[in-house]
Amino acid sequence: MISLCINLFVFILGLIIGSFLNCVIYRLEADKSFLVGRSFCPQCNHTLSSWDLIPVLSFLFLKEKCRYCQKPISIQYPLVELATGLLFLLIFNSTFYDLPLTIYYLLITCFLILIFIYDLKHYIIPDQIIYSAILISFLYLLAANYLITNAILSALGASGFFLLIYLVSRGQWLGFGDVKLAFLMGLFLGFPYILVALFLSFFIGAIVGLLLIAKGKKTLKSEVPFGPFLVIGTIIAFLYGQKLINWYLNLFFP
Repeated sequence: MISLCINLFVFILGLIIGSFLNCVIYRLEADKSFLVGRSFCPQCNHTLSSWDLIPVLSFLFLKEKCRYCQKPISIQYPLVELATGLLFLLIFNSTFYDLPLTIYYLLITCFLILIFIYDLKHYIIPDQIIYSAILISFLYLLAANYLITNAILSALGASGFFLLIYLVSRGQWLGFGDVKLAFLMGLFLGFPYILVALFLSFFIGAIVGLLLIAKGKKTLKSEVPFGPFLVIGTIIAFLYGQKLINWYLNLFFP
């Protein structure tokens, strides 16, 4: 019973943090501070009440429309809230034995969610997000003396690989934001999980790209943001990297 209550608390906390991340995303888009000012409808600018800001539930009770102007509410809001809640739950149950480590993982996950949504919508990774995440990751690793050499070498290797692609393609195949994101991935994951993340990112990106081309939504020359695939690869490698490595080794080296 106690375990259930703790898990419920962590999930609800994730929903609340997800709601805040939605606020950060919008205010970054609008070039406004997310530290001051009450939440408002982006369509009619009406200040929202507490009942309008209940994660997921407000979206359902309001029938996906603003209470004041009746304009549609983006599905992004409940999806980000639910994704954050579920990731908080998964990470907590994997690292609850070490509170500082858990807080660090949850914080970096929040930055990854911001990067995923912002790059998906605008094809850019804001410097204030990626640099803040890199700084926090580096300071934590330094303070905890947690495989710092492994992390730095992984970061340099991953970002160096992406920098080479960026230079060879003259920025046509991926953006410089992806180079910085690869550095963060290396710090966060270390070796060998960074390899798992990169493989999954390219593999999932290729599958999605082929599906979009097959459906006529994209062509071979269309621009597709790669940041979201890097984030997906990072989260999967973080949560299940060791299991995937063991599966691979057992498959080819029984």
